[in-house]
Amino acid sequence: MIVYEFKVKGEEAQYRTIDEAIRTSQFIQNKCLRYWMENKGLRQYDLNKYCAVLAAEFPFAEELNSMARQSAAERTWSAIARFYDNCKKKVKGKKGFPKFKKHCRSVEYKTSGWKLSPNRKAITFRDGKNIGTLKLKGTYDLNFYDIKQIKRVRLVRRADGYYAQFAIDVKVRIETEPTGQAVGLDVGLKYFVADSKGNTEPCPQFYRSWERQLNRANRKKSKKFVKGAKPQSKNYHKARNRYARKHLRVSRQRKEYVKRVAYSVIQSNDLVAYEDLNVKGLVKNRHLAKSISDAGWSIFRQWLEYFGFKYGKQTIAVAPHNTSQNCSNCGQKVKKSLSTRTHVCNHCGFVEDRDVNAAINILKLALSTVGHTGTYAWGDLPSWADGAILLSNGESLNQESPHL
Repeated sequence: MIVYEFKVKGEEAQYRTIDEAIRTSQFIQNKCLRYWMENKGLRQYDLNKYCAVLAAEFPFAEELNSMARQSAAERTWSAIARFYDNCKKKVKGKKGFPKFKKHCRSVEYKTSGWKLSPNRKAITFRDGKNIGTLKLKGTYDLNFYDIKQIKRVRLVRRADGYYAQFAIDVKVRIETEPTGQAVGLDVGLKYFVADSKGNTEPCPQFYRSWERQLNRANRKKSKKFVKGAKPQSKNYHKARNRYARKHLRVSRQRKEYVKRVAYSVIQSNDLVAYEDLNVKGLVKNRHLAKSISDAGWSIFRQWLEYFGFKYGKQTIAVAPHNTSQNCSNCGQKVKKSLSTRTHVCNHCGFVEDRDVNAAINILKLALSTVGHTGTYAWGDLPSWADGAILLSNGESLNQESPHL
């Protein structure tokens, strides 16, 4: 399953209609969640049946395509199923009880309610919402695929406009020649990644470089906010959109950078080992939270595993305990603080960069143990693996650059 994304162009009235469809999808999700909370023992089929009840009760819900309503119910069930799985696995801490949605950004259609133009450069939505025909702007060619291969069509709202995503059922595995190489990776803040061969990649710190502009845009937005005013002024919403677009640019820069690094690593090696880091727990450190979030370790791991799956390479996550403390040459523990960036072994005299030493230990752990493969950084199957559910914020986990 792959996802192709296009920017859509239409009239202002069409954009408002897309917003209405997104709000309707959010309404159905929340109604299904409330129905599940009030009635024990419900299954996914029961939520799908409840969509017909909502359509009969609310005229604006009936306007949305029936399969789009089912897709909204499936999103709710995805959150419920994840909560059940976490309870069964006895995950430490919060189990992720489903929450009501406040700011959905997408509506998802299945195989009905839409139609592509003959040249595949425009799409028409034909349900009761009357979105109409939208032009598709992008570099992908949908003519290469049969209509029956398109399993989902999603309309996504972002700060810089509206997008259409096509989930296409195709084989993503590509056979490549083996390189005979194996590498261990250690992610950090001084270097974004250091490998067991001594190579390092700089940490670009996109958020840090844009922080002054982001803070300035946030102050301008705050000055235009009037407490108690409903609705806020047009100038406030313009300032809020400018602020959001800057954040969107930073996130795109980070995503593209980690994607290229992950692609390069997978293409150069047959086995890639990395730490099974609990990033959600690490960002609770108030001194390092901003730097860790800016580094994008979770996104990097996701792309490593996706490219590993696509090109048939082995990716192994190992326990991170003492990978920085142990000597990669003799195995003895050499205690050092986080500020000590050079590993000097008192037992064998081995001297190496702290991150490179950790990367060597990670590779040794991966080669000496079976490890666990295919574990995704956020604990949820990405869209390339099932193609069924889109994240409620409209993000796609496998939207590659055209040349990758």
